[in-house]
Amino acid sequence: MIKRFPQDRPDQYDSSPEPAGGTKPGRSPARKQRRWARERATQGVYQQLMNHMPVDQLEAQFMEDSFMLRLDLDFFRRLLRGVEKHALELDEAIEPHLDRPIDELDPIEHAILRLGAFELLHVLDVPRAIAINEAVELAKRFGATDGHRYINGVLDRVADGARPHEPTRGR
Repeated sequence: MIKRFPQDRPDQYDSSPEPAGGTKPGRSPARKQRRWARERATQGVYQQLMNHMPVDQLEAQFMEDSFMLRLDLDFFRRLLRGVEKHALELDEAIEPHLDRPIDELDPIEHAILRLGAFELLHVLDVPRAIAINEAVELAKRFGATDGHRYINGVLDRVADGARPHEPTRGR
């Protein structure tokens, strides 16, 4: 059984009918599928932090959920397995930018920071601004009230070191 966050209800997903043209304005199906993949990967990373479950077993649990057919499975696997493989490296990239020891982070914030750092360091086809924005959106959805601000600040500094020449929005 997949452990879900209290806010994780099937009715929260945007399942409203698409317009005749195929997609809602400003939203591509691939973008939505990647966002859902990030949400599920965040849940998986959180479970790994809490239960130290092997990634194969964790992935098998997620695959029991029929909703998984609606998301970008390759991207989900890439994120989940990549974060697990590079966990120590990701924590080392995050830690200098924290205001407290990494083991004192809220587990959901830690999971989101690992996922965001993984995208910044290893998923170079995702622009810096998108990787950070997606992590911020995950923090708004799953984290504490102002946790998204903390996530944004930490990942922005990680990105400054990982992708110093990549343009950012608003700079």
